[in-house]
Amino acid sequence: MTTTTPAGPTAPTAQATASTPPSPIAIRRRRTPATPYLLLIPATLILLVGLGYPVYWQVVTSLQQFGMMQQFGAPPTFVGLDNYARIFTDDRLWAVVGRSIVFCLVNAFLTVAIGLGLALLMRAVHGAVRIVMQVVLLLAWATPLVAAVTVFRWLFDYRTGVVNWLLVQIGLEGYDGYAWLAQPLTFFFVATLVIVWMSVPFVAMSLYAGLTQVSEEVLEAARLDGARPGQILWHILLPLVRPVLAIVLLLQIIWDLRVFAQIRLLQDAGAPISETNLLGNFIYELGIGSQDFAGAAAVSIFVLLLTVLLAAPYVRSLMKEDAV
Repeated sequence: MTTTTPAGPTAPTAQATASTPPSPIAIRRRRTPATPYLLLIPATLILLVGLGYPVYWQVVTSLQQFGMMQQFGAPPTFVGLDNYARIFTDDRLWAVVGRSIVFCLVNAFLTVAIGLGLALLMRAVHGAVRIVMQVVLLLAWATPLVAAVTVFRWLFDYRTGVVNWLLVQIGLEGYDGYAWLAQPLTFFFVATLVIVWMSVPFVAMSLYAGLTQVSEEVLEAARLDGARPGQILWHILLPLVRPVLAIVLLLQIIWDLRVFAQIRLLQDAGAPISETNLLGNFIYELGIGSQDFAGAAAVSIFVLLLTVLLAAPYVRSLMKEDAV
């Protein structure tokens, strides 16, 4: 119902205005269910207990004098930030930090690059070839860590290793009896081979799963418009799988920064420990080797903060993409 004035019809009456349905935004806000948040409570509590208590224990230990005597029941004494001051003024720590960051970033980006190449290859091939590739990748990923490192130690053994034998056969006599694990540079070369070989299958399969979601119609339209394979890769495939790419790179950076077992097993073959330690191994040497559990706890807290610092740019980019 409307009223008429000399200037023409006016706005609807109060009765008609009152019957106007609410906006979709108001309906969506009013109908937000509480059930999802209630279902998250048990998982959140488990995470707080399972992860929060160890972090709390590490923080408390890092503020105490905690050594061998405390392991046998002696009460620890509060020393404040003395452990942090003592550890962070140690030149060994900063050498290990620099070594760990470089090793982490090189391995993470190399792993993602190789994994992306294999994912693109699996998308390009068909039938039995793709199945064989997937089976091989899964077998490499399922190989136990100790077994994989042991195989690489055999391959690069300075006495009976296959790698030295092959290099000598092609004329490189200088590698006869060459000890790969005795030199820091070649030690980290072998460590990179081990870690990348074990990490590539997860990255390749994850990126392949993302590539399978790209519509063939989009690619066909790009080809009809004259796009070259390189342009399709950079301007279509990579932008569409960017979320998956960012997640696997983030996970790889976190895993490679905290690598321990592979380095420790390779060190047992005769490597110079002081020149090949990464952060995880340095913490192990402090805690188990020197019984300096408070110092090891202080370095552990530092590694946690360093992990957050390295992961922050990728987490921020993911949050921005989700907000768009």
